[in-house]
Amino acid sequence: MEPLRVILQKYPTLSVLVFAVAFRLVHRLLRDLPIPKHVEQDKVKSWRWRNLTVSLVHSLLTGPWAVLCVFSSPEMMSQIYSSYTTVDYLLVCISTGYFVQDAADIILSGQSRASWEFLVHHAMVLLCFMYAIYSHHYVGGTVVALLVEVNSVFLHSRLLLKLASAQDSGLYRVNKYINLVTYVTFRLSAQFYLTWYIVQHFHTLDHAAFFLFTMVFMNGMILVYFQRLVHTDFLRPKRRAAHCGKDSAASNNSAKFVYD
Repeated sequence: MEPLRVILQKYPTLSVLVFAVAFRLVHRLLRDLPIPKHVEQDKVKSWRWRNLTVSLVHSLLTGPWAVLCVFSSPEMMSQIYSSYTTVDYLLVCISTGYFVQDAADIILSGQSRASWEFLVHHAMVLLCFMYAIYSHHYVGGTVVALLVEVNSVFLHSRLLLKLASAQDSGLYRVNKYINLVTYVTFRLSAQFYLTWYIVQHFHTLDHAAFFLFTMVFMNGMILVYFQRLVHTDFLRPKRRAAHCGKDSAASNNSAKFVYD
């Protein structure tokens, strides 16, 4: 593993670009898979389907990987600034490549306006991840942040099921509860833990003000999305039919899951 670590740290930009291209290749390969006809006939929905499918692949890869990293090196929870292994560093490089690819996909597909929230989110994430890659600091904290990808597996699955008009299926009902639980246990908990850690060690961490600002900003975003999620899946199920037309129109005008 040591030669791999040397290569990754010697050529960080190239490493990220290689993984970005790899995710783009995944995007191309997934285009050959069948998708629901009503999705394929809509340009925006078909783009959303493929974009979300690549995001699901990223989450399936990085979520369990982050969990294994934390379990194998639990000291990184208390040493987010300095503790990491080659496997941790590789994970961060791969995930950074995904975010570069996803941001490029949004921009090049003409979905920047509809997905501006996600471009802002990606910009913040990339600043933090690239800092970790180049400085070799906060790599452990980045791995902890990637625990949110466990929830993203179910979050992306939920959105794909909605695009497939399967909101009334048993699979969707099971997924929505798992999504809610993992949103709290992996997304909210990981984000709030990192925020608490930075506050507690503010005077001993490099660039703590920047990372604290980033965490507070993203905490606000995930709380807004959590409110939307609970409202959509748990507070208005009986009104779904009455709002079918409205939700369909919103779906056509929103890129990822801004209002889903």
